Order: sequence, then C-alpha cells, then structure tokens
Amino acid sequence: MNFRTPAVRLGLLPAGIAIALTPAFASAQDAAAGATTLDRLEVTGSRIRGANMETQQPILTLTRENLEKQGYTSVADVLQNMTSAGSPAISRSEALASGENVGGYYIDIRNLGANRTLVLMNGKRLGATTGGYQDLSQIPMSAIERIEVLKDGASAIYGSDAIAGVVNVITRKRFDGAEAQVYLGQYGEGDGETNQYSFTMGSEGERGGITLSAEYSKQDPVMAKDRWFSRDGGKGPNTTPGDLSPIGPNGVWCDPRVFGDCKPTKDKTPIWQTLNPGGDPTNPNDYHPITPAEYANANQQMMLQTGIERKSVYVNGNYDFTDNVSFNADILYNERTTDQQIAGYPYQSQSFGTPLSADSAFNPIGQDVEFRRRLWEMPRTTESKLKTLRFAPTISGFFEFADKSFDWNVGALFNRNESTKTNHGDMSLIAARQALGPSFIDANGVARCGTAAKPIEGCYAWNPLLPAGVAGPGSLDNKDLQNFLFPSFTTTGVTKTTSFTADLAGSIMTLPAGDLGFAIGVEHREEEGRFVPDAFMQSGEYTGLGQTTTNGKYELDEVYLELNIPVLADMAFAKELTVNVAGRYSDYSNFGGTMNGKFGVTWRPLDELLVRGTYAQGFRAPSVDNMYGGLGSSFEKYTDPCSVGVAGSVAGNAACTAAGVAPDYKQLGQGLIPCTTWPCATPDQFISGSNPNLKPETSTSKTVGLVWSPRWVQGLDISLDWYNYQINDMIISDSVDRILRDCYVLGNSSRCAGIVRAADGHITEMFYGLANLGQMETEGYDLGVKYRLPELAIGQISLDWQTTYTAKYDEVGQNKAGDKIIIGNVGSPGIFRVRSNLGVNWEYGSFGATYTARYYSGMKEGCVSLADGWCDLSDRYANGEWEPLRSTGSNTFHDLQVNYKAPWNATIALGANNVFNHRGSLQYSAPNSDFAYYGGFDIGRFIYMKYTQRF
Repeated sequence: MNFRTPAVRLGLLPAGIAIALTPAFASAQDAAAGATTLDRLEVTGSRIRGANMETQQPILTLTRENLEKQGYTSVADVLQNMTSAGSPAISRSEALASGENVGGYYIDIRNLGANRTLVLMNGKRLGATTGGYQDLSQIPMSAIERIEVLKDGASAIYGSDAIAGVVNVITRKRFDGAEAQVYLGQYGEGDGETNQYSFTMGSEGERGGITLSAEYSKQDPVMAKDRWFSRDGGKGPNTTPGDLSPIGPNGVWCDPRVFGDCKPTKDKTPIWQTLNPGGDPTNPNDYHPITPAEYANANQQMMLQTGIERKSVYVNGNYDFTDNVSFNADILYNERTTDQQIAGYPYQSQSFGTPLSADSAFNPIGQDVEFRRRLWEMPRTTESKLKTLRFAPTISGFFEFADKSFDWNVGALFNRNESTKTNHGDMSLIAARQALGPSFIDANGVARCGTAAKPIEGCYAWNPLLPAGVAGPGSLDNKDLQNFLFPSFTTTGVTKTTSFTADLAGSIMTLPAGDLGFAIGVEHREEEGRFVPDAFMQSGEYTGLGQTTTNGKYELDEVYLELNIPVLADMAFAKELTVNVAGRYSDYSNFGGTMNGKFGVTWRPLDELLVRGTYAQGFRAPSVDNMYGGLGSSFEKYTDPCSVGVAGSVAGNAACTAAGVAPDYKQLGQGLIPCTTWPCATPDQFISGSNPNLKPETSTSKTVGLVWSPRWVQGLDISLDWYNYQINDMIISDSVDRILRDCYVLGNSSRCAGIVRAADGHITEMFYGLANLGQMETEGYDLGVKYRLPELAIGQISLDWQTTYTAKYDEVGQNKAGDKIIIGNVGSPGIFRVRSNLGVNWEYGSFGATYTARYYSGMKEGCVSLADGWCDLSDRYANGEWEPLRSTGSNTFHDLQVNYKAPWNATIALGANNVFNHRGSLQYSAPNSDFAYYGGFDIGRFIYMKYTQRF
C-alpha cells in the first residue's frame, strides 16, 4: 500500500507472529469510523485509490515489525510458512535439480506453481528466468518495509502470471537515520551456519529523501550424511543393501568370454566382478562377484541443503518537484551464488559405448570388457551465480478537476538477470575414449594413452577397475588424470524485462452512495531470454544431461480499466454495497490477444460484519523457455505396459510385438537390472523440448469471504474465505506414461514414432514435448482468528491463528486404460489437507516473546513395496483403481523467540526454529526433495541470535 496520510489502521496486522501471516482486513468498526481519515490509499490488487479498497479482497500483510520477530533471512522463507503456500519450488533439498532456475528462492500459492504467482516489487514485476520463475532471493530483507499478498487471481489488474495470486514486496523509503543488524545461526548438529549482516541508512529533507540498504548473507550447506533420514541411503534409516547403488566406487567388469555382450537375457544375468583387496587388477583371478555389502551409498557425497551466498545493495531516491509532482526511483544490485554437490557419476561403459580396450594396460583378459564404476573421487558440483540489476523510475502526481482528485503516474522498468553456471565432476566422453583405449606404463610409472612408440600427447590412461582410494597407475586420485578427464563446463544466460506504464485514477462522478472511482492505464512490455549451455552439454559428449540453447523474446501491449461503483451506503442492512469491475486486454506478439475480467462485490450489512466476493479470469502466457527453449534430457521414471509384472500389462499384444518386445519381457531399470517396483527409472536419457505453438493457460478464480469484528469483544477479528480455482490448457510435459499408454494400450500408432527400443526390449530413446494438456481444480477455506487481549498486569498478549483447509485438488489424467479421469490429490505428498499456524506474542516493557506452532496434516503416498508392511491395502485413489498407499502422521513444528529492547536503542533477540527438534515423517516419494523427507519440513533445530542497532 502507498500512503499520503498516516492516519490509518492497516488491517489486522499479526502481533509479531513469526509465521502466521494475517489477512489485512480492517476491523469493521474501525473501517466505518475511520474512513474519513483516509486520503489516497493504493492496495495490492486494485489500481483505484480509496478508503475501502483494502477490505474488498483477501489480502495478507506482513510488516517490518513482523519480519523482525522471526528467525528467517529471506523473503521466500517467510512466505513459505504461510498456510496458503504450496510446496517449495526447487527447494534447497533438491541438490539433483539442474537448469537455469536452480539456486533461486520462489513462492507458490495454493500449489498452483511458482510461475503462476506474480511477484512485484513496489508494484512492478520482479523480472523472471526464461522459465517464468521470479527469484525472491534478490530482494534484501533489510530493504523491506512490508509484504502484501493477494490470494486471488488478478490478471485483469496485472496481466499474465497472476493466476494464483500476487506478492508485492514494498521497500523502505524516506528512512532517516541508520540501522545495522547482525544475524548468526546454525543447526543443533553444528552445521548449516548462517551469517547475515545488513546496514541501512537514509536522509530525509523537506522535499525528498534517499535510502540505502546493503546486505550480505551466507548459508552453509548441510550434508545428507549428517541427518538421520538421509545418511543411510535410498530409504533413509530403513535402508537395506538392495536400496543402495550397485554401481559403487569399486569398479566392476563383466567377462565377455562367459556372458557375451554382458546384457541380461531371460536365461542369464551377467555376473559383475570387483577386485579383491590388495589384488592385481590385470589378473582375472584376483576378482570376486560384487556383493550388496559393496554397494555405494551415494548420500555420503550428497548435499542435503545447498549453500547460498548473497550480496545486495538497494537504493531508493525520491523528490517532490512541486506539491503535486514527485519523482521516485529504485535501484537494486544483487549477486547470488548457490553451491550444489551430488555424488560422483555412476559410469556405465555400455551406456556410452566406451569399453575398456583390449589393448589397455589394465585389461585383465585382453578383450574389450564392459565395466561400471562410480566416479567417487570427483563429486559433481555446480556453482550457480546470478547478477541482477534493476532500475525502476516513476514520475507521479495528482491534480484537481471539477472538485475531483486524480492521481497519475508514468513509469518504466529495466531489469536484467545475468546467470553463470559452472559444473565440474562430469566426465568428457572424448577424453574417456582415449583414456580407456590402448595404453602403456611409461618409465616413470605413469599410465599413458597410445603406445610406447606412438604416445598421445597430454593424454593419461584410466584404470576403471581400480577401487577408489587405491594408489597406482591409472588411479582417479591422480590430479593429471582428473584434469584430463574432468573439464569445467560453463553455461551462461541473460533475461531482460523492459516495461513502460502510464496510469490514471480518480473519481468520475459522485453517486448517492459515494464516488464512482476509476483507474485506467496502458503498458508496453518486452521479455527477452537466452540460456546457452556449454558446448560439451550441447554436443552430448559428457556424462551429464544433454541441453541445447534457449533463445527468444516477445513483446506485448496492454490496456486496462477498473471501476469501483458504490451502490448503497448507510442504510439498514446495507452500510455499504459496492461493486468493483475490471478488464484487461493484452496483445502478444507470439500468440495474439486475450481479454480477462474481474468482478467483485463488497457488502457490509452491519458495522461489524463484512461480506466480500470476487470472480476473476486469469491467464499465464507461455514463457520464453516454453516456446523457444532447446532440448533437454533426463532420466525418467515410468511404467512400461509391454512389461510383465506391471498392473495393466499388455505384454505380448500386437503393438508390443510389432515393437520387437518379447512376450516375457520385464522392464529394465538402472544398470539394465529388471525392475521390481514401478514406476522404474530408465537407464537411458530421454529428450524433452519446447513447443512454439503453445497457447496461454486460462483460469477462473472465485472467492467468498466474511470478516467479523464483534463489537462486544474488543480486539477480536475473525475472517473466513472460501476459494475455488480452475485452470485449463495448462502447459505440461506430454508424459512418458501417457505416450506409452497411447501407443501400446490404446493402439494409437502415431504416438509410437518417438519410441526407440534396444534388442533386449528396453526403451533407449524417447522424445516428449510441452503441450496445453493440463486441467485442474482446487478449492478450500482460509480461517483467520486474531485476538488482542486487554492489557494485563503481566503484559500485552496477542493470539493469532491462521488455518488453510484444502477441500479439493483435482487434476485431469488418464487411467491405465487410457480413459480420461479425475485424480484427487488432497493428502498426496506436499498437498496438505490442513495447514495451521498458531502464534502467541507477549510484550512487557522492554521484553517480548513470540511463540508459533506450525501444523501439517498427514500425507499419503504409494507403498515402497507390499513387503514393507506399511500399506493401507484397503485404500483407493479417487479414480477407483486399486493402489496400495502408505499413510504418514501429522507434524507440528514449534518456534520461539525472546527479545529485549536495550536502552541504547538496540534490540537483542534469541530464538530457535523447531525448538523441540521435531523429526518430520519419512516420505519415500521424496516430495520437493532428493531424500526420503518432505522438502518443506525443518531438518533439525535451528538456533539464532539477532542484534539490531539503531542510530
């Protein structure tokens, strides 16, 4: 909100509750009594300025005071704990994630997707990646005055991306003085150390002011080996050897004299042999069949939480040229570095056609041999750097005409994000072919490529059968060999957002019930993005996932109109009845035009009771990456319907037989080992890509709410809002399972063209692109109760209880027969039936304390296997197909902070998030995580100290 007069109660602000954000509805009595003290008030979700606009829609407001009374160091962490927030997008627990968006902090409202929540900074777009993700980490916490969250569709006001809602981060202006803050914290296990230092200073004159805020923040990574649920590997503390990777740090090989091409057949599975301790790698008798005890626990090298470092400077300057014309400008510069580490690559020579040559100095039998070896000595690391430069100037003013006031502004935005990703630990296949080819040991005991007569200059030979940590020729511990095999890969990207806006708001006429307000405006915006992977990544000549260049841009012109129409006022059972309507037309250069509208009603039958409702149309334009992205690759999990042993198997039917699949074929997973559970991960990379013919996603959102402030209980405010969202033409990947069902179950031969199978039947190649195929609907309720008790002898106590109940989260899908079905997802991993925050704030003189309980209802997921004994066998999905599920219990995390306002104008705070060190439920499906744990749960007790000094 932007103010011209300070005399206003800004809704129900939470009493310093760390997490429980409170709906910004004014007390009904105060709104009625204090309306005349308001001048030009602008609220997120409306362009019209007026006294009553803040109550018309469900808005959350978090003030700077609230930010200070919690233990979080980024905007996204704060917002992630809203009860209406969805699962974290690309959380810090997803160390395996790759691509341009990794390393940022994003917010997702209602589980509708982070790119369907619009993020603004002082009312202007934040700037996004080519995938449409808006990184909140670039906004320094020290620069924030307050955060407003509109939990309703707002495309009619703001355009694309505002399907789920709008987050508007409003920064400090005309700050007079100086403020320094130090934040230090770490987990109870002694890791994850966090340091944040900030300094804000400003000066305010008669006609203007300047504010500068600088911040440095660093959060150290947490390793998976240091937490109870991830240290033991695949299934956390219940891990068995079968859950670990058979591709370990001790190289294994298959004897072609016994097993031919070493690919499994229905009659025989190859035996993989590993070197005896102290054995001679060139002696075939010094090997034994690998045992499960020798499998690898990749989590020993994995980061559980990535590390992040941020440096940012924010400057705001404003000047009143006259009493009616002002200039304002925001400048932001931010540098963010995120560090990832995952285990060394599980190299399989069969996947790359790189056997250990018969002429290698390390070959035990003098024939080409296939081998497997995890590159344990070289964990894969990614350093993601993002530099943001933002400049947002605005000239604004107001004037009087015909006894009416009008506000205007003309503004611009220039936002540039420049990203650099440096990867290390993936092997060059060009170098690998040489290092695994003919080789010899020179006079100095160094393994060289080629022959003694014709050595290959600068090439070092590799012995993949030598276990990690064992010295000798060809060992990966050799730095020269590491430098030869493992180059650094650098990917660069740039995104630019440029916009020009002009707005006019005021009153058209005075009706019997009040002024008929309006706002009208135009915007021209350009979005441009480029993401260029390293040449190795584009060529596919390395062990990582292949990528190609994303490069494109589009522009658009928009015009909007909003009207606020007072219908009745100061009548029996109609203290207020107001209608708000808005419409926006957008003309895009890539897909054409779209029109979206919004309709709202505000009815106040009594002074203490407010009823409000909205109906809004929304859209999300395809992002640069959606339309102009290159190709990418990934290892997908899927169920092959041509496999025996899977539910709905069609093994042996005409379509499977025509594809060359044997009737007794069993799907092969990683390492070409037959799958035992489904979906099963492919041993080969599949290709996905963009679609230049995509249409925009469309949506409708509906809300109905009550705000009640009973006059006989001072300080009590209650709100209840119902919401419903429907999204059509969602841009989703045309999934592997959908293509396989269409091809083999439904017999649609046109869908089989992109499927390539090997002679053994397993799928080696598949392409699946983006399409407007998705549909979904979600519905639920938000309940807010705030009570500020009368001041007692023991101090001032405030209670704040916020709850979100998700009644429906349905997606359109296909069953195993390929029929269109509705899949109910409430209670599935990350989509909680209930999220609730209860906060208590106490203040007594210079002392204060804040306590918050964060509740998450239980979840259900597919069973790991029936043998685990944890299945609810009687449970079924909404589509009626039997699917054994596993249930988890609910979880509650508790936070506590105590603070002291020192007489030397300082505040000292001590606190702990998850103060009782609660352990969340195991989630084997690893939602928003790479581990058997929900990525939004606390991973331990986090203790912190915060010192703020004001000058």
